[in-house]
Amino acid sequence: MPETFHLNDSIAFAIVIVSISFLVYFSWKTLITSNLFQKGVTLSQQEDYQGAETVFRKVISLNSTNDVVHLLLGDTLMQQGKLEEATQQFQEVMRRAPKKIDAYLRLSNALMRQEKKEEAIVTLQQARDLFQAQRQPQKAEQIQQLLEKMVTSKKHG
Repeated sequence: MPETFHLNDSIAFAIVIVSISFLVYFSWKTLITSNLFQKGVTLSQQEDYQGAETVFRKVISLNSTNDVVHLLLGDTLMQQGKLEEATQQFQEVMRRAPKKIDAYLRLSNALMRQEKKEEAIVTLQQARDLFQAQRQPQKAEQIQQLLEKMVTSKKHG
């Protein structure tokens, strides 16, 4: 009987060690990711967009599901004139988080810069509808006013 008790203790000890190892690993990964993220934000604020792009891509390689990093990477790509790549980042966020209005607004901006006005208008309409659904009527109204200006300029231009 004492051997069984010893075996159970060993199994419990092994489970605890494995659990602690996972906790340490994920804590370390989170710390590294957090530090890199902050470095990317700082580089972007300093207008070192190439450096920020490199850092944000590294953060994504560690945690590909962080929508904020994808949005910031898209912003840095736009600053460098890499509009197609920026568009892909914004669309990726929209696929994963269809209610994240920031992605729609940024995508619309990227589409306008690519002179894809029709697509930009559709994307802004989606953003407006999301603001309405999220009970933010003032923001929805601001988008509606912008849409009206875009449609008016389209007719005259």
